[in-house]
Amino acid sequence: MKYTTLLVTVAALVTGACDFDITDPNNPTKIGPNPSRAAVQSAVAGILLAARSDAADWNLDAGILGREAYRFDGSDPRFTGELLTGPLDPGGGAFGGDHWSEEYAAILTTNDLLNVIGTATALTAAEQNGTRGFAETIQAYSFLLVLMGHTDNPAHNGDSIPVDVNQPVTAPPAPLVRNDTAYAFVSALLDTAAAHLTPGGSAFPFALPSGFGGFDTPTSFLQFNRALKARVEMYRGSLGCGNTCYTAALTALGASFVDTAGAATLNNGVFFNYSTNPGDAVNPLFQNPQTGENYVHPSIGANVESKPVSGVDDRYTAKVVARPSNTTDGLTSALGWIRYPGAASPIPMIRNEELVLLRAEANNALGNPLPAAADINYIRVTSGGLAAIAGLGAQTQGQILTELLRQRVYSLLYEGHRWFDARRTGTLASLPLDRAGDQRFATLPVPLAERQARGP
Repeated sequence: MKYTTLLVTVAALVTGACDFDITDPNNPTKIGPNPSRAAVQSAVAGILLAARSDAADWNLDAGILGREAYRFDGSDPRFTGELLTGPLDPGGGAFGGDHWSEEYAAILTTNDLLNVIGTATALTAAEQNGTRGFAETIQAYSFLLVLMGHTDNPAHNGDSIPVDVNQPVTAPPAPLVRNDTAYAFVSALLDTAAAHLTPGGSAFPFALPSGFGGFDTPTSFLQFNRALKARVEMYRGSLGCGNTCYTAALTALGASFVDTAGAATLNNGVFFNYSTNPGDAVNPLFQNPQTGENYVHPSIGANVESKPVSGVDDRYTAKVVARPSNTTDGLTSALGWIRYPGAASPIPMIRNEELVLLRAEANNALGNPLPAAADINYIRVTSGGLAAIAGLGAQTQGQILTELLRQRVYSLLYEGHRWFDARRTGTLASLPLDRAGDQRFATLPVPLAERQARGP
């Protein structure tokens, strides 16, 4: 079993947060009608645990598929075999069949809360609305992760994922729908959440861990919601929706927390917490960078840019370090990860640095090259310590996009984006192939059990 998919018993998600009295988060008690404030708090903790359960594993697997990472695991050759050569096996819960069940477990926990929150007499109407907006936003995030792993698949009649899943257990499985339908559903779900957050009062009726610091009231959490909305609309635009979605992305960004106020704000955002507290989980991506099994793909080092005077891109040196060379299954790397330098290092859900690049991408797609170039150069200089590219705004739309994708690689390194970015922008062929027989996969398969449940 892949180590990153396990949940553990949790007393608290992070030092200083409230106690989340969950006896067994692998089999949490379903919240019932008229829940108390304590029951709502426990349900929220369960939602965050479920949403967190696949975060590290996604970053690793997407990093391997997107040629950011290797994992030289002597006990499981599928990291260097199945994920790079194939075939992707839909029959198990790992590798080809992965990045599905964890997300739908999180979606289930949010629906359990949403189905009863209107009966919670211990909460005011505003608190009920704030709770709805919170749960719907996290649910949208979970649906989006499934979509990032699963595109329209000709082998499955062109279908992608199910979205109408809030059904009784006795109901037939929800039908699979195509990507454009699913993305529209997620976009609308984020808008529904925003409509609930707006009258959600001054405070949530539950505490959130420190990874939500600055976004832990209905008003501030709405900025996180709008950031996710911008991401979704940007993805929809690049996948065929076009200018309508690019414009919607810019509108959402205007209501998010995007800013260009300096380097200190680039890491502003929302994060999943980890800790060494008794019963909590450490970040599985934290390893000794000299001896751990996770390596940096050598192309990341080969393509890094130099700074004007000396040294290379600050984003690279902050995330990558030299280590003894290792060759496994014909793959070689002499680079280790320091992107997550400690057991309690948080994993981002979305950060301001991404938002600035989303704004650049939307403006470039809409034919606004000057603001797009300004944002790209801002990231180059402020985050990377690189020189601005003179005349970038005069380059073609395609050239600006190429530069933007390069910045996304180093700004969002080991955060689960490069493979999906290559897929959605039609640049999969740019990912290196390291051995004869290796492949660039366009999608993970729908798990076999999901297909069988729906018949031939």
